[in-house]
Amino acid sequence: MHPEEHHGDPAGSSARRSIPKIPTNIRGLDDILKGGFPKGRTTILSGTAGSGKTVLALEFLYRGALEGHAGLFISFEERAGDVRANACAMGMDPTALEDQSKLRIIHAEMPVDAVMTGDFDTRGLLALIEGQARLTGAKRIVLDAVDSLMSIFDNPRREREEISLLLNRLRDLSMTIIFTVKVEPTGRNVYPFLDFMADCVLLLDQRVAEQVRTRRLKVLKYRGSDFLSNEHPYALSPDGVMLLPVSAMTMADASFVERVPSGSEELDRIVGGGYFRGSCILLCGPSGIGKTSLVCTFAHAACARGEKVLYVDFEVSPRTLVLAMRSIGLDLQPSLQTDSRLRMLSAMPESDGFEEHLVRILAEITRFSPRHLIVDAISACRRMGSEKDAFDFLLRLMTACRARGITSFFTSQIRNQEHLIQQSGLGISSLVDTIIALEYFLDGQKLNRRLMVIKSRGSDHSKEFHQFELSDTGLRLHRNAGQENAARTREGRV
Repeated sequence: MHPEEHHGDPAGSSARRSIPKIPTNIRGLDDILKGGFPKGRTTILSGTAGSGKTVLALEFLYRGALEGHAGLFISFEERAGDVRANACAMGMDPTALEDQSKLRIIHAEMPVDAVMTGDFDTRGLLALIEGQARLTGAKRIVLDAVDSLMSIFDNPRREREEISLLLNRLRDLSMTIIFTVKVEPTGRNVYPFLDFMADCVLLLDQRVAEQVRTRRLKVLKYRGSDFLSNEHPYALSPDGVMLLPVSAMTMADASFVERVPSGSEELDRIVGGGYFRGSCILLCGPSGIGKTSLVCTFAHAACARGEKVLYVDFEVSPRTLVLAMRSIGLDLQPSLQTDSRLRMLSAMPESDGFEEHLVRILAEITRFSPRHLIVDAISACRRMGSEKDAFDFLLRLMTACRARGITSFFTSQIRNQEHLIQQSGLGISSLVDTIIALEYFLDGQKLNRRLMVIKSRGSDHSKEFHQFELSDTGLRLHRNAGQENAARTREGRV
């Protein structure tokens, strides 16, 4: 098999063998396309301005060139220098590959005289392409903003004739062709006939909801191949394009073998011996109840054992968190600065769509290699867009942590009058392994705190309420103190 080919035949059935494909090596895209772009055929990337069409197309050529497959990038709008500068901003270095004749970035300027008189045709462009293909051995080509090329022809018939001539000649050269084409903000395709000429059509869409921008990719057609048909979120990161296809993810299982201490011996006993490594834990309760104190108690103990913790905070800055935890006797500063076992990411949820937040966290997981992840608080994730966006963010993050064996903690704020067992945690309660609910209650004129383990998979956990206190010496739970509190009427709650 040719090194660029991928036949996509997992069942081994010749009757259902897919067409030859070229892996794009773009994170998540080959999963969506079940192997990559069609080899020796035409793919169209369409989308509104700023949706990332050019970045995706250039990254395809760039990653291929790194593996020795030469490519040509023909721009009908941006100058070559601007394309190179934009590529560098996305983590690519095209100049080095151009020096090795593995990549060519060319601005195809239209002759003004020919355009004004209507005498322009694609023969000169084809001569340029053929010459560069001979020099570099390129079999991959991107025609960026091909709609700009077509707009210079004097009538729709000429548009079809010239683009058909161009495609057929490139196909005769056995080239894999990528077109990028703009669509209007309304979604209207100015040149719909291109979709019929192409073998694979991808639509890149960006939308704004609740003043937050999100991006989605959808495969509209793929002749001779299966593909993932859902809309897929994607992000433009400093490391290039990253797609997040949830339908390609598998739900890894926690091992339910090794225990991880919580930082409190009494809490370990209540949950059945500590948390399981690689599991997902949800702590829910009203504001001020102590959710952050519990996860910071865990983080402090984990760092003391020499285990790395990544702390994602959507509510306060790292400095504010460090100062707040000193009130319960936890000093997180040494773990942040001295031994570097604790790393904090802080961001306002509405500052980006969930794709950018997720890409940033996953990139930090790759760089830092933590054993544990804390997200405080997932209830703030609704501000990333919609309820569904928040759920998609959490589902993908949980799945990524499970696949890497990372123990993950999520805190969620609920209104105190909600019944504990009704806590949904943005719909993820069935996906997490352990749920600990915290609440206030009145004991005479005194306001107290208590917690209950709603569930803990694989553990014989306590079924009682347990009263706890937060003081300058840390977390203290009262053994068996919750049994009589459980009998109190619900009217006694704050």
